[in-house]
Amino acid sequence: MKILLAALLPAFLACKHNDASTDTGGPVKDSAGTHILLADPTIFYDSGTYYLYGTGGNTRGFLVYTSSDMQTWNGPAGVKDGYALVSGDAYGTQGFWAPQVFKYGGKFYMAYTADEHIAIAESSSPLGPFRQKTLKPVSGPGKQIDPFVFMDEDGKKYLYHVRLQQGNRLFVARLKDDLSDILPETAKECITATDPWENTAHAPWPVTEGPTLLKHRGLYYLFYSANDFRNIDYAVGYATAPTPFGPWQKSADNPIISRHNTGHNGTGHGDFVRDTAGRLFYVLHTHRSDSAVSPRMTALIEAAFREDGGAADVMTVDAGSFRYLFSPEK
Repeated sequence: MKILLAALLPAFLACKHNDASTDTGGPVKDSAGTHILLADPTIFYDSGTYYLYGTGGNTRGFLVYTSSDMQTWNGPAGVKDGYALVSGDAYGTQGFWAPQVFKYGGKFYMAYTADEHIAIAESSSPLGPFRQKTLKPVSGPGKQIDPFVFMDEDGKKYLYHVRLQQGNRLFVARLKDDLSDILPETAKECITATDPWENTAHAPWPVTEGPTLLKHRGLYYLFYSANDFRNIDYAVGYATAPTPFGPWQKSADNPIISRHNTGHNGTGHGDFVRDTAGRLFYVLHTHRSDSAVSPRMTALIEAAFREDGGAADVMTVDAGSFRYLFSPEK
């Protein structure tokens, strides 16, 4: 188990956004290679290749790495000097955070945060360039971050996201079929930090963020991270609901990923991916070390649903499967 920081970060560290500027810094190397330094990571699979994206410590856009097995990662491999999306091709000038890539109608889309707003860009390739014909964010009041697009079996589309309203609060809204914007009248709050594990610093600005959603046996599972990302107790929990809009019931097993079962501080804000064998993984970031938050490092942990005798299966993770992601030494 990792040694804790001197104390839990106090309430004044509560933030209203995920400041990626803290992730600047050179490569972190060890015997396994060079650590990949992407926070808020996501992995997208298409035609035999896994594509890894995330928040980096820059204002230019989003890098992308590739792999055939999720073991060895190569890159950055984006078409623009390693970048899949760059400032100027799509909305935003700074604060490029928390991308999600998905395929729809034969095109590839990236939902992301920039300038503390959400935008959706498109491309003919997962390597980019992701662009917008009109550089604009998604509609909504105030600042919005951390998008996750979910397409249900009936064809309806939803944008799960965070609104900065007296805390980082999770919302959902219907997306238009062409993905051009949300339907503002459908927006509904899902989750805010109310449980003790979700605000261990007793911060005046509580944080729930980094949503991702899975549908399993007809039930909706909304995964999220809680606490300030600089807090060693940044961790992952989930809630279930019978509909995409709720009502949401938080799991009694929360948090399911934390420093207590991984041995690493600041575990959270990721996304799920299945490998070619059908195994489910959660890609996430951690703090750099016991004494430093940044540059945050990218990791992977195996997850699975387990029958528990109740109406809902339980999400579990294999703590022994936790591993960091590396690119080859150069």
